[in-house]
Amino acid sequence: MLAPLAERMRPQSLDEFIGQEHLLGTNALLRQWLETGSVPSLLLWGPPGVGKTTLARLIGQQLQRPFHSLSAISAGVKDVRQVIDQARTQPGQVLFIDEIHRFNKAQQDALLGAVEAGHILLIGATTENPSFEVISALLSRCQVYILKPLSEENLLALVQRALQKDEVLRQMQVVVQEYEALFRLSGGDARKLLNLLEMVVMAHNAPQLQITNAAVLQVAQTKMARYDKSGEQHYDIISAFIKSMRGSDPNAAVYWLARMIEGGEDPKFIARRMLILASEDIGNANPTALVMATNCFQAVAMVGYPEARIILSQTAVYLAASPKSNASYLAIEQALALVRQSGDLDVPLHLRNAPTTLMKKAGYGQGYEYSHDFAQNFSPQEYLPEALKGKKIYEPGQNARENELRQYLKRCWKDKYGY
Repeated sequence: MLAPLAERMRPQSLDEFIGQEHLLGTNALLRQWLETGSVPSLLLWGPPGVGKTTLARLIGQQLQRPFHSLSAISAGVKDVRQVIDQARTQPGQVLFIDEIHRFNKAQQDALLGAVEAGHILLIGATTENPSFEVISALLSRCQVYILKPLSEENLLALVQRALQKDEVLRQMQVVVQEYEALFRLSGGDARKLLNLLEMVVMAHNAPQLQITNAAVLQVAQTKMARYDKSGEQHYDIISAFIKSMRGSDPNAAVYWLARMIEGGEDPKFIARRMLILASEDIGNANPTALVMATNCFQAVAMVGYPEARIILSQTAVYLAASPKSNASYLAIEQALALVRQSGDLDVPLHLRNAPTTLMKKAGYGQGYEYSHDFAQNFSPQEYLPEALKGKKIYEPGQNARENELRQYLKRCWKDKYGY
């Protein structure tokens, strides 16, 4: 039986690898390590279909070491220890663990000694933030590399390479007239892109084919209806879920939540996304939303399915029905832009700490006004660097809670909020 196109087109060398130039470009650190043969244990973090598994295999190939591959879905401590036992007699072997975030603490603990002693070179692949899913002791022993979604330029190169090099497609006259649907539905996922391309070609079963957006959409609608937590609709469904809550529609939010639950999605993944939304899209319009989302994350981690579905539903409905504000999100984005634009501006002298006599003589802390010494616990002194004096970064949202904040800020800072 012929392997899927994505598998047939898997790169066989680093030179064939498309994308992740920030890791594998000429002067990139990972590339330099590979060329010297000195590669530390590492975690590859990124969305599905961006090359984590392929890169791990190519690293093993480049280093010319024994390569072991385990999936955290099916492997256990026994499988890990079996590889480690082999590595004790021949240190430096490569152990690749796909979806390492699915390993529990005991399974991750089993890796620590071998990684630290250098018996194995661990490569873990994960779609989840390692800071949350990998124990700190293991995280400290690994370098974390972030793999990015593939650009349209990368996706175009993948399609053209498949049409020219694949043993099946190169025997056919396939011309891609329109790429928009292929790129949009793949979402930067090489595996999804190539498999979708193959589905379109096979659906028409003709020696000559001109691929259009309409042809791609027709095949996609009939072939990609089910939720696949391994990647096919993983990001599409969570996107619809988030946008439904942001749009204050609890009905749609619960529907998309049900799709994920029915598909076996990790409840912590869902709860983590609600945590982000509670701050980014609700913020100070309803500060309790962040408390709810935090408690939800802790609760589902403790109870798991099936009861976690109730907690997830309660929180999703609450977030969807809450007033919305992205004012805090916009404030930090504007502040970051200011920092990048203006550089490292000096802290005003009156705001500096003065723990030594020398610093006091230099003027550190002089002129600082302690807010609680003034009426209404407020002093209208400048807290920003001189170059940004009078700058307004936070603009309260149009909602009851932030209108209260606006009135307070207006009383304090008439020049900034006195409109």
